[in-house]
Amino acid sequence: MRVLAAMSGGVDSAVAAARAVEAGHEVVGVHLALSRMPGTLRTGSRGCCTIEDSMDAQRAADIIGIPYYVWDFSERFKLDVVDDFIAEYSAGRTPNPCMRCNERIKFAALLEKALDLGFDAVCTGHYASIVTDADGNRELHRASAWAKDQSYVLGVLTSEQLAHAMFPLGATPSKAEVRAEAAARGLSVANKPDSHDICFIPDGDTRGWLAEHVGAAEGVILDREGNRLGSHEGAHAYTVGQRKGLNIGYPSPDGRPRFVLEVRPKDNTVVVGPKEALDIAEIAGSRFTWAGLPPAELEAPFACEVQIRAHADPVPAVAQVRDGELVVRPDEPLNGVAPGQTAVVYVGTRVLGQTTIDRTVSAVPA
Repeated sequence: MRVLAAMSGGVDSAVAAARAVEAGHEVVGVHLALSRMPGTLRTGSRGCCTIEDSMDAQRAADIIGIPYYVWDFSERFKLDVVDDFIAEYSAGRTPNPCMRCNERIKFAALLEKALDLGFDAVCTGHYASIVTDADGNRELHRASAWAKDQSYVLGVLTSEQLAHAMFPLGATPSKAEVRAEAAARGLSVANKPDSHDICFIPDGDTRGWLAEHVGAAEGVILDREGNRLGSHEGAHAYTVGQRKGLNIGYPSPDGRPRFVLEVRPKDNTVVVGPKEALDIAEIAGSRFTWAGLPPAELEAPFACEVQIRAHADPVPAVAQVRDGELVVRPDEPLNGVAPGQTAVVYVGTRVLGQTTIDRTVSAVPA
């Protein structure tokens, strides 16, 4: 096949591209220039997609022996990821920009351009597996190494996108093996640290970045009964489950710590309460998709597992489509779930689908 290898400049995507070549495919490497933010040009940026990353990807492509290009997707990235991030926080939700990037950039904009140019598939260094069932339907599954499994952030992929996706690292037992392979291939990124933090906030100061882009305005902090406990300088700086930085100044009547339970952007209010009030008995979202074939009877409850963060443990649950929402009820309450997060639904190792959480139902009513 003609394969477009997305090369971030890290070790995983470099080894994935090399494996695609060894599998006999005609491979072309491409690095996505996603941000024009000044911080992403500095050596030492903690995200991905910096100028240094582009150079690392170039060197890897040269060693592998494949053509290499840099494509400027910065305008699309700003609209679909950065502006979405700002809008979600402004609405009191907690977005996952990596999910949006995979959904709208790497497997929408990039794949669309790749197909237009005659490529058959896009190859990335994600740790996940694609399995074809007896009828030829492609399914997304967890990687063999659960410690590095990245199927959660790929849960937004549709069956059409899976038909043109390739994840050569899915069956690799460990990241150490990938680094050893990179070293044996002479790739300089063999020991390059993994990227972390949000790529367009390279200094890691999310609160400061949001204050600059969303704006700060004083609001009130309330308890669950509506009593005023204090004030804050901007609701966007708070997330559900947060304990530190509330600055209320005095303890709760029972002496227990308070946690953020709700963020209300319309009136710039933050609601706090006891830790047990963070327990969630039900989550639901209207923006859901299926990674392959959906359940045969969408409105019939089915057993599954739900995962609400990239590195969270899956929790047994029952899900169904009801009144236009994917509704998930975990067997045991989830803790600290915020609207805007992504709930990925699994059946065994298979990623069945996902939804952006619109609402939650507390296990401990006020």
